[in-house]
Amino acid sequence: MLIRLRDLEDQLIVPDEQVLTLSVEAARCKAREIIEQSPHDGLISVIQKWRQLPDGQIEFAIRHFPVTDEVLYRKSR
Repeated sequence: MLIRLRDLEDQLIVPDEQVLTLSVEAARCKAREIIEQSPHDGLISVIQKWRQLPDGQIEFAIRHFPVTDEVLYRKSR
């Protein structure tokens, strides 16, 4: 049986996940806000599972992963 890397990752890493459903414009604004954030409390926020629902709304997940020193270095440049 083949296992997709994405499925395996979901099984191994169980970070906090927040699922939001917003209008297209509100989702874009929220995504920009998250992308522009600096890592805090040793965690970086990542947007995943972006999809448009039949009613036109956007559903996406925000997940928080531990930050490595390399990520902090790149962010500060």
